Amino acid sequence: MIDRLLKSTEPSIRFKVLVNILGEDFKTSKIKKLQEEIKFSTRVRLLLSERDKYSKISCHPYRKWYGAHWVLSMLADLEYPAGDKSLIPLREQVYEWLFSEEHAKSIIVLDGRVRRCASQEGNALYYLFALGLADARTEELARRLMKWQWPDGGWNCDRNPEAVNSSFMETLFPLRGLALFGKITKNSDAERAARRAAEIFLKREMYKIKPRKRWRKEDFLKLHYPCYWHYDILFGLKVMVEAGFISDRRCKDALELLKSKQLSNGGFPAEEKFYRVAKEIISGRSLVDWGGVSKKKSNEFITADALYVLTRTGRFNYNED
Repeated sequence: MIDRLLKSTEPSIRFKVLVNILGEDFKTSKIKKLQEEIKFSTRVRLLLSERDKYSKISCHPYRKWYGAHWVLSMLADLEYPAGDKSLIPLREQVYEWLFSEEHAKSIIVLDGRVRRCASQEGNALYYLFALGLADARTEELARRLMKWQWPDGGWNCDRNPEAVNSSFMETLFPLRGLALFGKITKNSDAERAARRAAEIFLKREMYKIKPRKRWRKEDFLKLHYPCYWHYDILFGLKVMVEAGFISDRRCKDALELLKSKQLSNGGFPAEEKFYRVAKEIISGRSLVDWGGVSKKKSNEFITADALYVLTRTGRFNYNED
């Protein structure tokens, strides 16, 4: 399967295998050349195809799944090369949204908790640093997330006063963003906030309502790509690797569950999807086909991420395969 992925026509897959699984230095000329190939790949061209003459996408940045917010998020996941100034107009669209008066009105404090869809700020924090587009305003996103963090360590947008537990979906991206922000800037407050956020998942063993009890949502157990703002065990485990928490013993059951989904050819399937490929404007629209859904066929993106997670936990070794 590794050999097959290394022959993929998708350059981001080859990058993920070489760097994330085989451990090649991403600073080498070979990898930098591969990132330039990513920049001009078919999927990237499709993601950016609706930019206007001002290099902006003329819809709300959060429009699923083709607004500027989601385009930048997917570019980061595709390992698009950092520092591309042509993406700055898309960044400015995101800033105009997240720092607008209208957006500020959506930040509700109820019973001492900020009821906020923190996955939005968390995702922006992550991709702006990952894409080398961060500035002082990006750091403000990190400060907001730390200010809004709930007592249990996560975030939730539920306005029901009885809601006192954080949401998996609203906590994963803030964890991801703060972990990367803390790593790059050496911000100890962000590192502590990420550690607290990780506990939301670890204390539930990544997918359980209570430790060693029944499962959470069925969708948490199915593999998807992209997840967008949703949660599944693979996305959760991937973030744990990135944030440095994957060695926690409470990840074990989720890792074994992930491993059990491996197909006979060594790959992993996309069991469900959250997008619909379409040119016309419809709900959940994607300009990009990410491999569809099949219980028997491997999905390259999911396989690359799954093998990355399993490699980092000693459950897969290419040299011994």
